[in-house]
Amino acid sequence: MGASLYNDAFVRSYTLMPFFWLRAALVLYGAGLVYSLLSLARKSERLARVVMPLIWLGATLHLVSLVESAWQAGELVPASPHQAESLLGFLVMAIFLAFWIKYKTLSPGIFVFPLVFLLTLAASAGAQPPEFTSPMLRKGWIVAHVTLIFLGYAALFLSFVASLLYLLQERSLKSKRLRSTRLRMPALEVIDEMGYRSLLLGFPLMTLGLIAGTWMAEAQFGAVFFRDPKIVLSLLMWAVYTLLLVTRWNAGWRGRKAAFLSTFAFLAAIGAWMANYFSLTHRFLGP
Repeated sequence: MGASLYNDAFVRSYTLMPFFWLRAALVLYGAGLVYSLLSLARKSERLARVVMPLIWLGATLHLVSLVESAWQAGELVPASPHQAESLLGFLVMAIFLAFWIKYKTLSPGIFVFPLVFLLTLAASAGAQPPEFTSPMLRKGWIVAHVTLIFLGYAALFLSFVASLLYLLQERSLKSKRLRSTRLRMPALEVIDEMGYRSLLLGFPLMTLGLIAGTWMAEAQFGAVFFRDPKIVLSLLMWAVYTLLLVTRWNAGWRGRKAAFLSTFAFLAAIGAWMANYFSLTHRFLGP
């Protein structure tokens, strides 16, 4: 009897470990949220010195949570909305960290930190029963589809953040208030480059992800797959994404025009993401 209770307690604590690491990451991400709020009040200089080590540690614990969760579930694909939110939050933070290594600027964090905090908060609310239960989820093409699409979402968000920073910096320069603000942002050319690199990173990932998902779903569901609202909005998002790159390559759109179009592309991405909660094919319900 005692051994059975001990085993039950051990199993329960083992299954809760991913939430422990995730909630620990949430606490550390809270430093980024505070930094974002203080940046709006122009009082973030002291916290800026310590926020990045905390963010790095939070991202590491977040990764540990994702790995343990996948190990326990036996699947690499998120099996519930909370797991999807956790994965998306981690990938957004991972791409931000990659850009921080390149540019050494915290300014995108003003928008990145609150989003990642909210996604992690939602994911750490508690365990959800699996909603995506089909054996299809164990196939390599679906794993590739989900990973590439989520990376594309994360890169597109960074492009949107760069567009916001560009508009804020441009407005500050035009109003000649640059010296009065304590929010340090890179030059306009650097911000524009960050947005462009985000697009170049996200577009092939999004394209390959859509190809992988379409190939598998068409074989599984047939033509009805293309009438799903998630698919329609995803194709619209990809079309806007393509238009954004074409205008930069051929029409030379940069700066303000590119920032506004990037914002529109991000709004299309939000619509495509929200369609997950209304899509039938993307739940992959099955035996």
